Amino acid sequence: MARPLAERYQVVRCDFRGQLLSPGEPPADVLEHAAAVVDLLDRLAIDRAHLVATSFGGAVALLVAARWPQRVRSLISIASADAFDDVMAEEVARWRQACLDSLASGDRGLISDVLEPVVYSPGYLAAHHEEQTLRRRQIAALPDAWFQGLAGLLDSTPSVALSGELTAVRCPTLVVAAELDRFIPLERTRALAEGIAVARFVLVEGAGHAVVVEQPERIATLCLDFLAGLGSRL
Repeated sequence: MARPLAERYQVVRCDFRGQLLSPGEPPADVLEHAAAVVDLLDRLAIDRAHLVATSFGGAVALLVAARWPQRVRSLISIASADAFDDVMAEEVARWRQACLDSLASGDRGLISDVLEPVVYSPGYLAAHHEEQTLRRRQIAALPDAWFQGLAGLLDSTPSVALSGELTAVRCPTLVVAAELDRFIPLERTRALAEGIAVARFVLVEGAGHAVVVEQPERIATLCLDFLAGLGSRL
């Protein structure tokens, strides 16, 4: 997605703390990730930015928009939710255990076996079997710090409670849901959009939770059209 966006905008990508390019232990509270994004904008001398984020990143971006509204021009939230329910918590617990089992068992691809049937749609997996096999090998080759960092990030998901933050989001907002998302229920993404006074909701058909991977061209087009439509409003 970065390439088509970078043709029209300056694109800044960042890992959250606990991921490979931002080392250190992940914080227990997702709000600290939001503060880190604002700190990054400060260091890059960016006064205001369009935030584009998916899944866990969508929660972080929403908190930036709610708590630091003066830093956000617009928000695009993809495959994210207004709250973290019990079903999602059970799934995250499975993913966390898979991280630990991958390290302990010697089969470091176990995390892929647990994640991918939930994150990707059945049709995408069937059509990309060779790619899936390669991705499993690539993940298995990652260092211990990646698995430990992912487990730490997953530990922080109970702190994702966004319903009380939604009314504070005042910037133009696009909320994108994936029709076949098996992790975040569609009603949770709809509730996210409905809780933001200035939000527009779009459903991407035929895609799973990893919609940015399954349909990158569609997502990039949605982003660019949304930003172009803001025009003089910003």
